[in-house]
Amino acid sequence: MPTDRSREGEMLSRRHFCCAGVLAGTAASFSRAFAADQCAATTQQRQAALSPDDALAELKAGNERFLSQNMRNCDLLGQVRATAGGQFPFALVIGCIDSRVPPELVFDQRIGDIFSARIAGNVADDDVVGSAEFATKLAGAKLIVVLGHSECGAVKGAIDGAQLGKLTDLLNRIKPAVEANRNAPGEHTSKNTDFVQQVATTNATLAAQGLQRDSEVLRDLVAQKDLRIVAAMHDVASGRITFME
Repeated sequence: MPTDRSREGEMLSRRHFCCAGVLAGTAASFSRAFAADQCAATTQQRQAALSPDDALAELKAGNERFLSQNMRNCDLLGQVRATAGGQFPFALVIGCIDSRVPPELVFDQRIGDIFSARIAGNVADDDVVGSAEFATKLAGAKLIVVLGHSECGAVKGAIDGAQLGKLTDLLNRIKPAVEANRNAPGEHTSKNTDFVQQVATTNATLAAQGLQRDSEVLRDLVAQKDLRIVAAMHDVASGRITFME
């Protein structure tokens, strides 16, 4: 026969289990609500409320989530439905076509969050500049990031003077970055990793500067503080993105 003390202990255990279950359920509900908020598609109101600095901070935070393997797990089909009637991305990333540098992944962004223009060597030709004008002036993006990366094949080709069909003209757009590093120490070939990195960094910086130089639309947005244009470098060995602000 159970004693009064054992019955009392059993009741306390049941109460503890019940309360623990309530707390766990509350925590789970909070986690789901937080995740849902983090995964909400960018709206026109949120885009308008963000400053260019806010947009930059979000991309930095996204790369930190990527590095810590704490990326958001979102309902992508839900985001497809949420953005079917319109899109309001807060940033444009102009990156290389390199398969190791997918902007949405390395910045932990989802459907409807960012525009992504990709071209070998992340060069800013007229088509890219026009795309940037659309993304910002017409579609409301607050930030442009020109994203270069380490071990860039296009940069190596420009350094070595590679020629191949239409690619030759594209690589010529990287030549100013090669020339800008003409006094760099060491061998000026694609075998010199440090030189390749210097040229790739310069190339991203020159492309970011060229966007303003070649576009009155973008210059005006920057002057009005409605837009920031920055260069950044992605390290293919670590996944870390460093901004040149």
